[in-house]
Amino acid sequence: MKRRRKRALLAAPLMAAVFAATAGVTSATEQTPVTGPPPGAAAWRADHALGRTLPDPATASPERVAAFFAGLDESERQGLVRRHALTVGNLDGAPLEVRYQANRVALKEERRVQLARARDAGLTPEDHREAGRKAERYAELLAPGRQILAFDPRGRGQVAEVYGDLAHTTRTAVVVPGSDIDLAGYDGGGENRYGKPAGMATALLRRMSERAPHARVAVVAWVGYTTPVGLGPDAATGRLAKAGAPRLVRFLDGLAQTGVPAPAVLCHSYGSVVCGRAASRLDRSEAADLIVFGSPGMRTGSVAALHTRVPVWAARAAADWIGRVPNVEVLGLGHGADPTSARFGARVVTANEADGHSGYLEPGTDSLDNFASIALRAYGSVECAPTSQECAHAH
Repeated sequence: MKRRRKRALLAAPLMAAVFAATAGVTSATEQTPVTGPPPGAAAWRADHALGRTLPDPATASPERVAAFFAGLDESERQGLVRRHALTVGNLDGAPLEVRYQANRVALKEERRVQLARARDAGLTPEDHREAGRKAERYAELLAPGRQILAFDPRGRGQVAEVYGDLAHTTRTAVVVPGSDIDLAGYDGGGENRYGKPAGMATALLRRMSERAPHARVAVVAWVGYTTPVGLGPDAATGRLAKAGAPRLVRFLDGLAQTGVPAPAVLCHSYGSVVCGRAASRLDRSEAADLIVFGSPGMRTGSVAALHTRVPVWAARAAADWIGRVPNVEVLGLGHGADPTSARFGARVVTANEADGHSGYLEPGTDSLDNFASIALRAYGSVECAPTSQECAHAH
């Protein structure tokens, strides 16, 4: 115990110094995670217009939700969308097209609310500016062709956006992001566009389509948990990952219940901590593969300790600053072993051409090629790291 405590005392300032010297981000603020059922759940429970009890969003499984919607006719579905758009749009197990429609309705309503706030004389100028920013953001998400599978305005906002035809896909993937990602900027452009989940998703979709032009492919950018902001206790502990993991499990179960084939789940940076917490609860019908990259650890010492049936792949670029963060987990600090280390036991793939912490899905990189091959289940095309026996055996 004394040795563990000594390691913690040594690791804490070292981790803080490495983060401060290499990340170049703002100081951290502690986040309150969004948990529980979708917004509007109380009004949903109180609705008896159909003459039956609606499945409780807090307790009903995605399987139960799917069965419920399968028993409704079109007018009944449309009535629920009109009355409970925010709930239906976030209800895992509901049909994809119903969720898309519900989220369009919810975004329009939330935009009206924010436009009213922007003109409310009783609010401050800063309140007006914030409301204006939100209204503009919601208008962007309402652009023709966008497929919003989840939208939750609470907190910093959560969203899931689909790229490709998810209803008819044969190969798919889900991107789980790391720190500093939320509704406001998950699809931002600029230099770091391929470090954002939307940029990752579009790059992966394009590469999958190039590699398998006759396959039907789709990718989901899932921003469905409260991510850390900056670098501090939230980024160095598993608190937000613990809150986010059940949300990821439920989301993937919901996809499976709507007939979507099991996706490859790409877990970037702190997202790999979320995936580590979720791994033991995932079946092969819900996730075909887990890919962790730029990972600080999965809060365990090995693949075996994850207790998962899902194959685990890992990649880390030589220039990624995350490699200088100590791989410890002591007294709640740190996230454990490096997933690309030989002792961890993951299938390690190359990322020789990836630039830094956010360049793994840049077009033209070997890491993007590897991730596309895994998502397509073309495992023979994956380029294994030279020392990874587990990856070589996967061929």
